[in-house]
Amino acid sequence: MRQKWKQIQWGPLAGRTALVLLGAAIASFGIYNIHRRTGVTEGGVLGLLLLAEHWLGIPSSLCSLLLDLACYALALRSLGWSFLRWSAVATVGMSAFFRLWESFPPMLPDLSAHPLAAALLGGLFVGVGVGIVVRQGGSCGGDDALALVISKATGWRLSRAYLFTDLTVLLLSLSYIPLRRIAFSLVTVTVSSLIIDALQSPRLPLRRRRSEAS
Repeated sequence: MRQKWKQIQWGPLAGRTALVLLGAAIASFGIYNIHRRTGVTEGGVLGLLLLAEHWLGIPSSLCSLLLDLACYALALRSLGWSFLRWSAVATVGMSAFFRLWESFPPMLPDLSAHPLAAALLGGLFVGVGVGIVVRQGGSCGGDDALALVISKATGWRLSRAYLFTDLTVLLLSLSYIPLRRIAFSLVTVTVSSLIIDALQSPRLPLRRRRSEAS
């Protein structure tokens, strides 16, 4: 009986935690191996990490914790403690995986000469990674929390809320990234926001759609 109780209580929790950490690993891998090397930045807090590292020399592993804590404090009332608990797991995971990737040389080819490919591939990594975490009820960064708050308050689709916060950071990124690069950054934030939105709100199962149609 005790063993069965443990399986019921800890099995789903362990699986959910593993998915959150997997999402954090995927997102941070893309940021470190693609975005940081090519200058194709992200929006939101992820873009602010690159902005702070460029101008202030603050490592992403440290800056991500500070920025996320500030954004989560703003989102506490709207999103609740459950969201913040899972976001805390993802935030610590992002910081830890950034530290891990920083201890190795880049693991992907340098795509600086191919900015469109970098934008698409980087958006794919971030979209899938963050989307997995959001699907589990958390976020990889404070921009996810802000986008969810905006989406809840305005009724916007999540992809639209992400684009709103991302475009704000991209405008700030013009201070060190040429306009042409920002255009490619717009590609990557569009790709990532659409993937996150799709993973957060997947289509209904076929059987359920048929029953509703009838």
